[in-house]
Amino acid sequence: MSEQRLDALVQNCANEPIRIPGAIQPHGVLLTVDEMSWSVQQASANAAAVLALAGDVAPGQALSRWLGEEQARRLRLVLETESTEDINPLSLSFGDQSFDCLVHRHDGLLFLELEALQPLSPLAGKSLDQRLGRTLRRMQSAKTLAELYTISVNEVRELTGYDRVLVYRFQEQGHGQVIAESATPELDAYQGLFFPASDIPQQARELYRLNWLRIIPDAAYVPVPMIPALRPDNGQALDMTYAVLRSVSPIHCQYIQNMGVRSSMSISLLKNDRLWGLISCGNRQPLHVPHALRAACQTIGQVLSMQISALEDLHAQHQREAKAGLLDTLARAMSEVEGDVYQGLIEHPEDLLALADADGAAVIIEDRLHLIGQCPTPEQVRALQQWVQQQPETTVHTSSLGEAFAPAKDYPHLASGLLAFSLPKPIDNAVLWFRPEVKSSVQWGGDPDKTKVVVANRLRPRESFEAWKQEVAGTARAWTSGDIYAVSDLRRSALESDLSRQVLREQDAVRARDELVAVVSHDLRSPLTVIVMQCGMMQRVIAADISPSSKRLSSAVDTLQRASGRMTNLLEDLLDTSKIEAGRYLIAPHPLEVSQLFEDAWSLLMPLALNKFIDLTFSSEPQLKIMADTERLFQVLSNLVGNAIKFTPKEGRISVTATVDGDFVAISITDSGTGIDPEQLPHVFERYWRIREGNPSGTGLGLYISQGIVKAHGGELTASSEPGVGSVFRFTVPLAR
Repeated sequence: MSEQRLDALVQNCANEPIRIPGAIQPHGVLLTVDEMSWSVQQASANAAAVLALAGDVAPGQALSRWLGEEQARRLRLVLETESTEDINPLSLSFGDQSFDCLVHRHDGLLFLELEALQPLSPLAGKSLDQRLGRTLRRMQSAKTLAELYTISVNEVRELTGYDRVLVYRFQEQGHGQVIAESATPELDAYQGLFFPASDIPQQARELYRLNWLRIIPDAAYVPVPMIPALRPDNGQALDMTYAVLRSVSPIHCQYIQNMGVRSSMSISLLKNDRLWGLISCGNRQPLHVPHALRAACQTIGQVLSMQISALEDLHAQHQREAKAGLLDTLARAMSEVEGDVYQGLIEHPEDLLALADADGAAVIIEDRLHLIGQCPTPEQVRALQQWVQQQPETTVHTSSLGEAFAPAKDYPHLASGLLAFSLPKPIDNAVLWFRPEVKSSVQWGGDPDKTKVVVANRLRPRESFEAWKQEVAGTARAWTSGDIYAVSDLRRSALESDLSRQVLREQDAVRARDELVAVVSHDLRSPLTVIVMQCGMMQRVIAADISPSSKRLSSAVDTLQRASGRMTNLLEDLLDTSKIEAGRYLIAPHPLEVSQLFEDAWSLLMPLALNKFIDLTFSSEPQLKIMADTERLFQVLSNLVGNAIKFTPKEGRISVTATVDGDFVAISITDSGTGIDPEQLPHVFERYWRIREGNPSGTGLGLYISQGIVKAHGGELTASSEPGVGSVFRFTVPLAR
């Protein structure tokens, strides 16, 4: 058969619809129930016979016809008051036979799975609860993982009676290894053997992750079909993802029989909700483990999962602590070095290699590449870095780099193992550690290249599980949890150091800008004052001359005066803006009469209002005093009223009012102008808003500075507007008591 045809058959096996087999195993009965009508939608073909029901009972009929009125009523009652997890197993009786009924909901249906109740075998004179309690105490006393695995397989085997019980752990590449075993002496030992990833396809692993336990009492069973074959409500195949009785793949049944096993049970081991491994049980003869014992084994699996996580995390923590000194040295080097933080790593090459127990390392700083120890070529490292940056994980690690990144097959003697991290884009920095391949022998449970055979154009599992030795190349020593944690910690330190430097650089830049603005303002203010004074003197001299040339010169001097005035205002605004942004805007508040503030503002601004025939009014509650910096608050008021005059049409109205608002005085400037576009209103207090507003005059800093001044007083400046009606600017200032 061609390789292409074999690959196609293997792919078909991987895509086998194992969640919707359309049948169950014959050691029980499955009913699906519509809880809206409380009728049975589908039933396994053996239901009537196993439950000793009348021959006219059929799917589509009421649940009470299947369970009897009393049992159906009791089921509905407990489902109304308890969760399905709490009621399992529910005890039901049919004739003289008692049944364990396991209940769960899935895909809009209620699943009822019934198994005939079986007596428990004697457990050395102890009850099941006593025996389980003893087992859990033994597990919790384990000091090492090896001891924990041994206790677990021995206890499960004693409880259930299986010929063989083993702990099977999934490796990084997907293969599994037997790391603990308890078996009868006449069976071949599987301890230490590896089994290829294809023995348990990915979709089967997902079912193991979703279900703590799966049992096959007899692998030579004949599947029992569901009747009808499809769901009556939607015409779809029944999803049995969580069904204990779900029929399993015929290929898997043949697989375990080829191993000399007729009965099997698997208990899932999870870590952080990921499938870590399995407790796998096998028996040479059919064996139906009762639900009570299965539940005890499931509890053992759950406790073992927690213990594995705890002990592995504790081991990783010890490894992490052992590297604490190296981490401190490298973190301090990154924080203290001049230039890029990674430069500190380059200056400590031995510590950098020791941190990950690596033979080589590469430090990439933008366009600079530094190689330490045994590394691929610069070009190969650059290509590898690009691949690392494309990975979703922040820390990338593999001990078989050639399988994940094909170009690495050219240099396995230098980098079969990779542990790396990079900083987020756009920073083009990364650190990579390398380990060379370690050629070794791996004992497989059968030839991994012959995991499937084809008979009569059908894929069948391999028949040989004899130990088979393979020479392995292209694989490095696996990275430990301590290695990965240490590198993750180093990445965090690099980020913190880099962020700290960015903050310091920004602070230095702000400080330098503030100093520059202050110097420029100071150095320019004096010559500008001289220019304004000289312009005034020139105007007086020119005023005596009425010739055309004098008039042109007078106009030029006026322009120069206005430009000088605008430049002076701009310098003042820039200085104020710098102080506000730096949080150093200082005010000197003292009691101030609002009426005096309004009188000064009216004197200054009334001429501007009269030029446009605008009705400008000021009103205040009598004897109202505020705590304010007179000059600064006058700057705010004159700016706001000046803006109102600028944007109010001729013969409009502007009112300025002051009222008490709790511990503050609220001053409002209301105009009848054109208003502000709703899209622009949220931006009015931003710097240079005049650009958005289309106002070519002014610096665009007036409202921004006004807001800063009000905030310095402890108040708030807000704006509201309605196009075509007008605007209201309102600010608050503390009331003087």
